[in-house]
Formats: sequence, structure tokens, C-alpha cells
Amino acid sequence: MSTALYDVLIIGAGPAGMTAALYCRRKGLRTLLLSKDFGGQANWTTVVENYMGFMEIDGPELMRRFKEQLPGENLVLVEDEAVVFRAEDGLFLVEGKESGSHRGTAAIVATGKRPKKLHVPGEEHLRGKGVSYCSTCDAPLFRDAEVAVVGGGNSGAQATLDLLAVGARNVYLITDLEVTADAALADQIRNHPRVRLYPYSQVTTVHGEQMVSGVTIRSVRSGTEEKLAVEGVFIEIGLEPNSEIFPELQKNQRGEIMVDCHCRTSSAGIFAAGDVTNLPEKQIIVAAGEGAKAAISAWEYVTKTRAKNATAVI
Repeated sequence: MSTALYDVLIIGAGPAGMTAALYCRRKGLRTLLLSKDFGGQANWTTVVENYMGFMEIDGPELMRRFKEQLPGENLVLVEDEAVVFRAEDGLFLVEGKESGSHRGTAAIVATGKRPKKLHVPGEEHLRGKGVSYCSTCDAPLFRDAEVAVVGGGNSGAQATLDLLAVGARNVYLITDLEVTADAALADQIRNHPRVRLYPYSQVTTVHGEQMVSGVTIRSVRSGTEEKLAVEGVFIEIGLEPNSEIFPELQKNQRGEIMVDCHCRTSSAGIFAAGDVTNLPEKQIIVAAGEGAKAAISAWEYVTKTRAKNATAVI
């Protein structure tokens, strides 16, 4: 266990977590920022056109600039995965997978979301061997390949277009309903000669030994099955919050941490910001603003706690 006592522990380093860290540092708070992935979901974004100050910038570059602005007195950055979080002796403790335990007076949860899985045979075994959840990261690997995309929303549509742009031979778009993407995206897909649509279908198995070799799909209407020979499978069926290690916090039915307008959670001293929370708009600029609010609320909490402790000593 680290012997250091921080004023604020920040778990997660996407737009919300990094902004919170900057604000805490500037408030003079001893701050730990712990995350296995600096940048979070924003690193998957090809082009950002709605972040003030930039006409156009890609997600990884924007996150690089966020991180570049962080270093300074009172702020410690730790690249590690948080595996345990709990209250202990009037403080909060976060345990990193490699870095051990860290203690703080207040905590800000900014752990974001992760891609949902299909939970079908072959998916986990072939992850990174043709199964992907990030077209921005992996589409260039599938030039001149037959590829399946699972999910008919905006993410699935964008993944399809990303694959077409890098030269995938054909893209098989599989969705359990109709294509529900915005019209501008859906029209590009429906009219493209290298896209094969499979509405009202579900993937039941991902095939392959060392690499993906195909998928089996089942019609949700007739129950008939068909095997498609593909070299890649992009799973784009939505996101779920990284909130499991915070069982004491109140959450909604989707597992998102409930917060008020000051980013306060159901437990005093714990604040939350960004996509892990119940706030409806999941945008980089919104997450950054919520991170700033959470930091200000944490500063107020730490200041009051210090004053209370000083009075108790007297």
C-alpha cells in the first residue's frame, strides 16, 4: 500500500477524468489520476468536429493534448487498472492491479463505458484475432477482406463505412432489427454495392482457431441458420458503464452511476462524471465540463473536511 494520502483519487482518464485532474491540480489538491487507458472512448473517434477551439481534430490527438496539459505539482499519474474501490476508516481506497492501494479523502469516478459483447461461442477466444470492437483502431487491418459488422445503429453504420474506406472487399451488416442509424449514414450503406444487409438476424457463433474464419447467423423470424465466410467481425452493439467496482453507489437500470447537478453520488465524498453517469448526453465536451464540476465539488468537500478535522483537534 502507498503511504501517501491524497486529497482526491480520480479513477478513469478520459475527457472527464483528465479535466477533473487538471482542475484539482490547479486548486492545489494532492491528486492521484489512475487509469489503464488515458483518453478512453475518445481514442476511438475518427473525427471530432464539435469540440470548441478546433474546426476538426481526431480523437486520439485531442486526448494527447489533454494529457499534455496535465503535469504539474500535486498531480500523480498512474497507468493501471482499478480493481477494487471501497471506503475505509473515513477515507477512500482504490487498488490498482499492479500499483497496489492508494488512499484519498475524496474520490471522482470517471471510468466511462466499454463495448458490449455478444457472449457467443468463439467471441472471447478470437478477440484480437479478427474479433474487434473498434473500427477506428482496427479497420485498416482488413483491406481486401470479407468482414462482418454486428449492429445496425450509428456505431455499426460508421464501422461499415470505415471498413469500406480502407478497402474491405465486402461488408456483411448484421442487425437483429432494421438498420436504425441516422438517415445520412443509413443511405450510404443501403446504396453501397459492397454492403450485404442481414436484418432481423443474430450472430450465434464466431468460428476460427487461430483467426476468425466465419460466423453463423440465425434469422430471428424463421430460425434458419447460415454461415458466412469472413475474416473479421466488428461488434458494434452499444456500450455499458464501467461501474462494477462501485457496488455501494446508487445506479439506474443501465448500471450508470446516479449523480445530481453537482456530480455528487449517493455516497458523501464520492463524485462521478462523464459517460459512467446517468446524464443523457454522451459527448466529449459534456464529459469535460462534468469533470470540471466534479473537481470543484470535490475541492469543496475536501476543504470542509479539513476544517471539520481541524476543529475536532482543537
